[in-house]
Amino acid sequence: MTKIFISSNTSISKNFFLVAFELIVIAFLVLIFSACSTEPLQPVAVQIASKKINYLKEVKPILEKRCVVCHSCYNAPCQLKMDAYEGISRGSSKARIYLGNRLGVQEPSRLLIDAQTTQEWRDRGFTSVTDSNATLGTNDSIMLQLLHHKMLHPESIGEYHSESNDVTCAKDTQELAKFLEKNPTQGMPFGFPALQESEYKTLQQWLAQGAPLPNAAEDAKLKAPSLNAAKEIAKFEAFFNQKDAKHIMSARYIYEHLYLAHLSFASVPNEFYELVRSKTPSPQPLEIIPSLRPYDDPMVADFYYRFRKIDGTIVHKTHMVYDLDDAKLQRYEALFITPTWQTQPFVVGYKTAYNAEPFRVFEQIPPSARYGFLLDNAEYVVRTFIRGPVCKGQIALNVINDHFWVAFMDPKYDLSLSNPAFLTSQYENLKMPIEAGSDMKLIHTFSDIYNEKAIAFDEARREAYDTAYKNGLGIDAIWKGEDASSTPLLTIYRHFDSASVHIGALGNLPKTQWVIDYPLLERIYYSLVAGFDIYGNVGHQVSIRRYMSRLRVAGETQFLNFLPKEDREELFSSWYIGAEDEVKHALSKNETAIEYRRKNSKREFVEKLVNSHFLKETSIAFDKYNYLREDERTPKLPKVFRSKHDYGLGFKSLIKAGTPFIRLVNGNNSNLAYLRIKIPEEEDVVISVIMNRWHDNVSFMFDESSRLDPSKDDLDFVEGFVGSYPNFFLVVELSDLPDFFDMIQNYDESEEYLAKFLKYGISRGDADFWEHYDWFQKRFLEQNPHEGGLFDLNRYYYRVLR
Repeated sequence: MTKIFISSNTSISKNFFLVAFELIVIAFLVLIFSACSTEPLQPVAVQIASKKINYLKEVKPILEKRCVVCHSCYNAPCQLKMDAYEGISRGSSKARIYLGNRLGVQEPSRLLIDAQTTQEWRDRGFTSVTDSNATLGTNDSIMLQLLHHKMLHPESIGEYHSESNDVTCAKDTQELAKFLEKNPTQGMPFGFPALQESEYKTLQQWLAQGAPLPNAAEDAKLKAPSLNAAKEIAKFEAFFNQKDAKHIMSARYIYEHLYLAHLSFASVPNEFYELVRSKTPSPQPLEIIPSLRPYDDPMVADFYYRFRKIDGTIVHKTHMVYDLDDAKLQRYEALFITPTWQTQPFVVGYKTAYNAEPFRVFEQIPPSARYGFLLDNAEYVVRTFIRGPVCKGQIALNVINDHFWVAFMDPKYDLSLSNPAFLTSQYENLKMPIEAGSDMKLIHTFSDIYNEKAIAFDEARREAYDTAYKNGLGIDAIWKGEDASSTPLLTIYRHFDSASVHIGALGNLPKTQWVIDYPLLERIYYSLVAGFDIYGNVGHQVSIRRYMSRLRVAGETQFLNFLPKEDREELFSSWYIGAEDEVKHALSKNETAIEYRRKNSKREFVEKLVNSHFLKETSIAFDKYNYLREDERTPKLPKVFRSKHDYGLGFKSLIKAGTPFIRLVNGNNSNLAYLRIKIPEEEDVVISVIMNRWHDNVSFMFDESSRLDPSKDDLDFVEGFVGSYPNFFLVVELSDLPDFFDMIQNYDESEEYLAKFLKYGISRGDADFWEHYDWFQKRFLEQNPHEGGLFDLNRYYYRVLR
């Protein structure tokens, strides 16, 4: 009986597994058949133009207006960079740069640096988007198929996430056919209206002609500097390439801080250049040294600093302008060459073990010269780690609050300058995680070794300052600026995964503020810019983010030390709700030398700075729409709007925290809007509407949403343009402002208010979207001809609104 029972079960078991196996095989065959049954994309019939389509005159303007607005920088979908024609030739890649869990280092793929020819990019896995295998009279290139598909299916429906979906990374038309079959409304432009018929025909005919790009002669002309620029370049290259130790080390220091800059000369303000290291001197053809970091070993015995012209499209998110002229060259001489150095000048090579320690590498250059250089260029330096080198950075940026102000320690009071021995004694504590390179071992990722070094430095600094300034620091310890070009106070706005920096005190009184001295500014720059590798592994990126959290605390505590002693700890705790016991900080034990009325010391301090401390020539002032002085109350919403003063009061009435609109419109994709106010018989006005998200604390990398409090969110209204990534456009007639302000003040989710929002808001699917985008872009470039560039639309509000 037992044997029969077992035998019977075994038989049933065998039959069961056999059936299951057959079902799996059938499912697999169905899957294969389904995949194979996708209708192949038919080549697009094209009309061969009687004349050759000129890329520079006819194609490039269309690409700039409709394609480059998403396809540029590291966040270009599929790495298809269309801001330079070399990027179009390179094509696309399936490799994702923004991969948060990358265990190893990714091979870098920087356009114009890591490979020089199309074939070299093919060898690295990039595939063409312009090649066609179709017969004459038709074209099946990926680019045309996507454009054509949009013309056939122009309506945008649903949601579009260009930075998170691999929407166009098809390597061939077979893969593209499968994608478009599943996503029929996702042709190009992605989630926006189709091209105009004339634009489409121009691109169609250009692709039918083989997508010809500038020839060698045209390329040489594009890349050649103008005569005026060539004269300026010769002067600066002569300075940078002198062979004595003083010039070599000075040039190295300047280069390591300017390698991201778009350099401009006063005589030719519309030409931009980048400073690079080359294997060859001028006038030989430039051979760029493709090092990842500006302080990496160039791997050649001799190299030369060269100016390379930027001939691609200027996009605002990477356009960090640095102006050069004779006065700047004379300033370099006065800062670096004329003074006596700490020791007899000598050349520090690149084979050292401390390339990532700028305080050691450049210790012979007087710290006053180094800090003087940074303060001369304070806005640019801060901009590099706020806007670059990364074009997408929620994990990197959630280390800062959404809105804060930054001031700087005056050089006369900075002990690292007046007592260089203090800086030398702290070399070990000034080490940064960038010394581990791009491939930090995961076991070390969450080690506290570098945070502990930073904490030890903060404590040593506190002790040194308490000893040197027993009566505390006075307001004169804040740098007031040197002349009209100085930027002694900066405003930082975070827009979720991008950020921007602006001169002056924008917005209402922010929750937190920083004061930055030389050691802090240098460490922030080297950690977030010079030493950061977007292609590095997760260990590299996480360790830098954690270290930056410590640097933020240092800036905040250095600000608090200017306030009354009894206020400091309470304020600090209010910035770290839920993390009060986890964030170590080194507040001064001395009282401040500043006299306060004690009502609101934080506000009183900044009003002292702005009202009377900063040089008048710097024009630092509070902005007119948002700042409420100590005894000023939020005004009531005007009932009638007859003038700009009236709508100014309207904006000011909406800056209080927790308005219904901002409590409901609180997604990651709702941080920055541009508002156009149409005024009869006057020039229209642009206002940037900025959402400031309240964070209980910004101490932790993950689960950011759990630390948000929408009831404390607020809005800033800044005249002009803030940021590079608009999330939304709004267009309002002056006569409709009362209705618009009512929507902001009383917004709920009713159909009435939704209708109002749709009346003024421009959805990505609206037929006239490009008309509005073109207007805002044109106005931005008119107002900012030197520092303006194309906006990026990758983060325009993702949902099509109806």
